[in-house]
Amino acid sequence: MRNYITSRICCTFLCLLLLSGLQAQQQSERIRLNQLGFYPAAEKIAVVVGESQGGKFYLKTPDRSKTVYTGQLSQAKPSEFSKKPTRVADFSQFTNAGTYVLDIPGVGYSYPFEIKNEVHKEVADASLKGFYFIRASTALPEKYAGKWNRPAGHPDNKVLVHASAASGQRPEGTVLSSPRGWYDAGDYNKYVVNSGITMGTLLSAYEDFPEFFKAQNLDIPESGNKVPDVLDEVLWNLRWLLTMQDPNDGGVYHKLTTANFEGMIMPAAAKNQRYVVQKNTAATLDFAAVTAQASRVYRNFSQEFPGLADSCLQASVRAWEWAQKNPKVLYDQNAMNKQFEPDVTTGAYGDRDVSDEFIWAAAELYTTTKKDSYYTAVTMLPDALMPLPSWPQVRLLGYYTLLRHENNLTPAAQKDLPEIKKRVIAFANQLMEGSAERSYRTVMGKSEKDYIWGSSSVAANQGIALIQAYQLTGDKKYLSGALSNLDYLLGRNATGYSFVTGYGDKPVMNPHHRPSVADAVAEPVPGLLSGGPNARAAQQDKCTTYQSTSPDEVFTDDDCSYASNEIAINWNAPLVYLASAVEALQAKPKKDM
Repeated sequence: MRNYITSRICCTFLCLLLLSGLQAQQQSERIRLNQLGFYPAAEKIAVVVGESQGGKFYLKTPDRSKTVYTGQLSQAKPSEFSKKPTRVADFSQFTNAGTYVLDIPGVGYSYPFEIKNEVHKEVADASLKGFYFIRASTALPEKYAGKWNRPAGHPDNKVLVHASAASGQRPEGTVLSSPRGWYDAGDYNKYVVNSGITMGTLLSAYEDFPEFFKAQNLDIPESGNKVPDVLDEVLWNLRWLLTMQDPNDGGVYHKLTTANFEGMIMPAAAKNQRYVVQKNTAATLDFAAVTAQASRVYRNFSQEFPGLADSCLQASVRAWEWAQKNPKVLYDQNAMNKQFEPDVTTGAYGDRDVSDEFIWAAAELYTTTKKDSYYTAVTMLPDALMPLPSWPQVRLLGYYTLLRHENNLTPAAQKDLPEIKKRVIAFANQLMEGSAERSYRTVMGKSEKDYIWGSSSVAANQGIALIQAYQLTGDKKYLSGALSNLDYLLGRNATGYSFVTGYGDKPVMNPHHRPSVADAVAEPVPGLLSGGPNARAAQQDKCTTYQSTSPDEVFTDDDCSYASNEIAINWNAPLVYLASAVEALQAKPKKDM
């Protein structure tokens, strides 16, 4: 009897051991890391969320049959917002290329990831091709769009002048042709203000890293010509943008829009009347800035686009002149609707302060023309602030341009460049402060203020600021900080999602994006950046599927969540810049990453 009992005890003990082993070998979403992978020489960080016994972690081959590196988890640290315990697995010392998983006793093993050069090339390409998928006024054939092919929608050749935009030369109801452009976000409208920062960011990425983009092939209809695909893609929106200027006075319409948002239908099924609405100062200055920049960039392709650079500069100058005469015409949609019909309820993009737009436009026109009158027309350094770029705050885009072209500027700007450079570096240091001690070891997440509507673009624009500092100093800490925010976007965050559709083992699958919802394809259009955690999202969109109130976790992968899970062009553009810059710099770094 004793032998039987002993045998049963031994059997039970072995079964428990076996069961424990099996449990430890389950894939676990508690291990948060960049779901694509890491560069061999770069920092490699994963974060374990929730209670764990600590101790060792193991880097293994995907079948977990071979351990290639053993490390020690950090001490537990409560997350800054949810207070959940977190531990860091740092395997930066391991540099061998290959595909691996992290195995953590008592937790499980991670998604497989790669260690290799060009580990972010695919997502850099995809984030830019994402703009092709949101082109208006054209069909997307299967040859280029794959299963996301669709018929053309919104020809925009019979757009009406809204009563708010009427003038003597273009009275209410005048029919305009304004085709092309990008659908702005989850909706089908086209907005000048948001196009401004978007195009400015993409053109800046090209100006900073031309060789990277010259070597890129996105497989879009224009691929294979003598123009980098990024410039072909920007041109699709630029051609539309130029039609948004009133040729009679130089002012620029705020947006091309339906009166109300259309339903979750495909572009070809969306037939509602579209309008151009009120000219205003912010839209006109954003137009002036980006057309001046476009003139500078496309002048290098004068054979491919005869006259384009001159047309852009002429349009920019006329817009600047209109804004000088009309410096305080603000877009107030509620006030407009009290005065004019039909009421317009689509995205407002109303900006109450246009001083930053004046700075950006002045910087771009000055840099392109070398005329001091543009530079001296504004106070280039009005205060000590360095606000992160966003659609209503574009001052830093002007500073980035001045620094980018510092060797070709006149004394008018040269006197300010040391101070601008000093402030950009100080801003980067401010962003970096405390990142090495935070639970997720990212620059993103310093305070609750990072988790706003479109927080993913906050992470990406922080990355751009850090890359600017790296370009100025060559200090690798800034490049590592930028890379930490790319890690954040691709999975090392409190939600465990990769916020880029189509990339990672747990990518966003249900973005608030009409074609992705309506096209009957299970996967969303690839390469689009979800807005990300938004501390106030539940109050803003009333979606009922949020599971947390912690600012860094207020996110739901549900198309009802336009406050946390929409896509937008001004979010995708800094992702393009960040991923492309990191790729370009890891190929030819100033110092090792």
